[in-house]
Amino acid sequence: MTDIVDELKWRGLFAQSTDEDALRKALADGPVTFYCGFDPTAASLHVGHLVQVLTVRRLQQAGHRPLALVGGATGQIGDPRPTAERTLNDPETVANWVARLRAQIEPFLSFEGPNAATMVNNLDWTAEMSAIEFLRDIGKHFRVSKMLAKDSVARRLESDQGISYTEFSYQLLQGMDFLELYRRYGCTLQQGGSDQWGNLTAGLDLIHRLEPHANVHALATPLMVKADGTKFGKSESGAVWLDPEMTTPYAFYQFWLNVDDRDISPYMRILSFKSRTELEELERLTEERPQARTAQRALAEELTTLVHGAEQCAAVMAASRALFGQGELAELDEATLGAALSELPHATVAELGSVVDLFTEVGLSPSKSAARRTVREGGAYVNNVKVTDEDAVPGREELLHGRWLVVRRGKKNLAAIEVAAG
Repeated sequence: MTDIVDELKWRGLFAQSTDEDALRKALADGPVTFYCGFDPTAASLHVGHLVQVLTVRRLQQAGHRPLALVGGATGQIGDPRPTAERTLNDPETVANWVARLRAQIEPFLSFEGPNAATMVNNLDWTAEMSAIEFLRDIGKHFRVSKMLAKDSVARRLESDQGISYTEFSYQLLQGMDFLELYRRYGCTLQQGGSDQWGNLTAGLDLIHRLEPHANVHALATPLMVKADGTKFGKSESGAVWLDPEMTTPYAFYQFWLNVDDRDISPYMRILSFKSRTELEELERLTEERPQARTAQRALAEELTTLVHGAEQCAAVMAASRALFGQGELAELDEATLGAALSELPHATVAELGSVVDLFTEVGLSPSKSAARRTVREGGAYVNNVKVTDEDAVPGREELLHGRWLVVRRGKKNLAAIEVAAG
């Protein structure tokens, strides 16, 4: 077995555990069966979930056996948020989301070999349980005073909205999950984010009450935050999803490419599977030549390949290069080009006008005189071809996939022109 605790600590993935020495011994003696839960409160996981998904993968690669739980039961309730009640989704919607999340998680894990992963759903042991059984068999082992001390519960009690019994009971359900997985699979470790610590320990307490000889553990990873204080996993257009229909592979790649230099080192350690030597070299390059964004490119390529596959990653990297004149725009497929252009300033026109008019229309130049000056100074490009005539009008044959023009001022100021069909 690989000693994983020191590796997790070096990578910034070890926030706290119930008994570090005992956990270290259990992992060294392994294999350990462990679980991590994901609630289907949306149709897709987002990049914030990658911390847990990839930590599960990391533990499996170290020889341990993962149970990946997608909560068909807990997803119908939702963990209490700090400010307000969640909107409850109907069971059919949650069931659909369970299937979608399972399909997103499965490619990260191996389902073969002695430590093969298993997908589980907590609806399997809650669907047939009556309210009386739940209260008698589970509820009687929880102390309200301890439940009230949980941070998310305490904040909600102090708010104007308060908290419903439904959300208050969430920690009982998650605690029961650990108990059931211990009994069914011999699961002795629960992994989760540090914001879940109260729920993680609730499961431990329940197992200790009902299975007093059990040797069980909890491991929490830190929450990722940006250096500027904003929430990790958000872009200008909102959450960055793993589903390519909700966040395109191009936008996903660009999210990592645009990571702040202050954040790239901790993000790489947490999310990359590169070796310490490789990561330390990327950190050195970032410090010496931050403008090259070598580390950001490496992380963007690795994670886009992991999430969307090597073929999609190659396509978005080609698009990224082509937009800045380092490749052929005409060689990009329509879907990839469209995704790339959707991230740029955009204007739709009924007919093609002069380059000067187009630059002004899309906001690359504040005025026609400024646009003409850009052309005269050699800084105007259409589809990566330099424009030298101030009165030039692009022809329809120049439209990419019959729809788009890519206009550029200088090296980095890009915009998209779409010609309306009809």
